[in-house]
Amino acid sequence: MITISLCMIVKNEKDTLERCIQSVKNAVDEIIIVDTGSTDHTKEIAMNWTSHVIDFEWNHNFSAARNRSFTEATMDYILWLDADDVLLAEDLNKLLHLKESLSPVVDAISMPYHCDFDEYGNITLNVRRVRLVKRLKNYRWFGEVHEDLSIGDASYLDSDIVITHMKNHDISEPDRNLRIYKHLLSSGKDFTPRDILHYAMELHRHRLYDEAVPYYLKVMEIENLTTEDKIHVCMKLADCYYYLGNRVKEREFTFKTFEYDTPRPELCCRLAYYFYENKQFPQAVYWYKLAIDSPLPRNPWATTNHVSRTWLPHMQLGHCYYELGEYELSYHHNKSALEFVPNNRGIINNIHLLAKLITRKKSN
Repeated sequence: MITISLCMIVKNEKDTLERCIQSVKNAVDEIIIVDTGSTDHTKEIAMNWTSHVIDFEWNHNFSAARNRSFTEATMDYILWLDADDVLLAEDLNKLLHLKESLSPVVDAISMPYHCDFDEYGNITLNVRRVRLVKRLKNYRWFGEVHEDLSIGDASYLDSDIVITHMKNHDISEPDRNLRIYKHLLSSGKDFTPRDILHYAMELHRHRLYDEAVPYYLKVMEIENLTTEDKIHVCMKLADCYYYLGNRVKEREFTFKTFEYDTPRPELCCRLAYYFYENKQFPQAVYWYKLAIDSPLPRNPWATTNHVSRTWLPHMQLGHCYYELGEYELSYHHNKSALEFVPNNRGIINNIHLLAKLITRKKSN
């Protein structure tokens, strides 16, 4: 059986740290917590769990803090989590099983990361990250912001152990990452391709679409860009152009993704909405149905948005079929949408209206 060091970096995580450690405590053999300047009770909570609580002077570099935590690890493998992450019971059991069965030839293990959820608990964003690495390989973090592990040609395993992000909505510094990037730019730092992508994404997240577009376009010029990155950037460009009101460019980058893979549900919904806006309901129906029927990407590292293959296209199909006078089909798709978003008042009202219309139609 392997042993695991849990390595974390924290700052002002009094509301989340205990929950995180509780969720994983039975699977780890050592806990190392690097504190980057907490002013609340985070350190006291950490000390209830481990004597390995280390002060780290914050230097606006997440990789430096994570690398500091890794240097303290002494077990076979290192698991990293953020304080607002948890392992649900099913995933804890999977991790415990992995501890007993992992082949020693495996250097790194990736895990799905459920990053975001809607109000009904549906996963709205799923990505994959390397989470568990062999300590003696001395893997290191890189990137001041949106840091990542450099594992080179490691022997790795793509596991189904999910890390769940329990988002803390009380974020005191929502523009922290953007400020760090702007500081790096003003100081003359040369951005790596990865920096360019994540800076574009920060601009995008802050709705600075006209500033984000040039950086996304720079990413598309990078040699040896992975297929998934090309799809991801094209999707982001399409979104920016939508908000900038340039619908031609929006469609251009939507269609460009088809050069790299079959249509993803997010893009099917985007095209469907274009036709829906223009009252071309048969065309909208085609693309919404394709979104529902689209298979999951073959690449386990593909970013997925489950909303675009579940309740959203069903709800929109309900609208389309209503406009086409196909009330029974509209009713069916509204009912399907309600399975994912129970108690959605708009959908419930639609179902009541459609039931009356169907009854009236049959009585005639």
